[in-house]
Amino acid sequence: MTERMIEANGVELCTEPFGDPADPPILLIMGIGGSMLWWEESWCRMLASGGRYVIRYDHRDTGRSVTYPPGRPGYTGGDLVADAAAVVDAYGIRSAHVVGVSAGGAFAQLLAVDFPDRVRSLVLISTTSALPGVDRELPSPTEEFGRFVATAQVDWSEPESVIDYLVEYSRMLAGTERRFDEAATRELVRRDVERARDFATIQNHDAIPDDGRSRAPLSSISVPVLVIHGTADPMFPFAHAQALTDEIPDARLRPLAGAGHGVYRADWEALVSAILEHTVG
Repeated sequence: MTERMIEANGVELCTEPFGDPADPPILLIMGIGGSMLWWEESWCRMLASGGRYVIRYDHRDTGRSVTYPPGRPGYTGGDLVADAAAVVDAYGIRSAHVVGVSAGGAFAQLLAVDFPDRVRSLVLISTTSALPGVDRELPSPTEEFGRFVATAQVDWSEPESVIDYLVEYSRMLAGTERRFDEAATRELVRRDVERARDFATIQNHDAIPDDGRSRAPLSSISVPVLVIHGTADPMFPFAHAQALTDEIPDARLRPLAGAGHGVYRADWEALVSAILEHTVG
């Protein structure tokens, strides 16, 4: 591991780079509740071996970054967007290609709106529009997703309970069982739990307030945008990707047939190929 602690907006964040700093940079932004480990190391190295300088990092309240008292996040969603810009700055990079998944994709959209000079291009995976503007009714999460959220139980003070919960959550999000590797997922979750300063604080991500800022619309984004979305996403059904692609000028949509929500090993090669093609220069 080559983890590097940085100071960003007055707090400490844990980051990790892969590859040659002379190559085009890619910043990876994970979703709510996810540390940088969910951008798996082997996948990051696949991107780096394609001639990219890849940086992943822990959001506040995940991994080894700063934590806050459970139930009292001392930051807004806008702060997490500013953190992404600060990571780019900490590495002496003027602008980067930005890849975000789920809520990380929403943060990536806002990064392109709030800090347009820091973003060369966007890759938005398993996400939806971060700002109002879509003039159509979008489908809710699937019934399976709703049942899981309503019935799942977890004891955040007990690591084994947390591990079991997150493994089953990942299984539900995967879309199809063939895309889900239980042994690998359990090992990843266990490392995530054991590595965290205080794993229970990821619950703070469910209580992050909006910063209330007025922003330009997504149609103001002028960098190249690639939307990648599983056709079996249970959290944001595929219509979300279609609407997001329509909202951003010249955005392109890449469906992943049968894929669910997130970055799963069965889709690694397709994702890496699409990202490398999109992030030249």
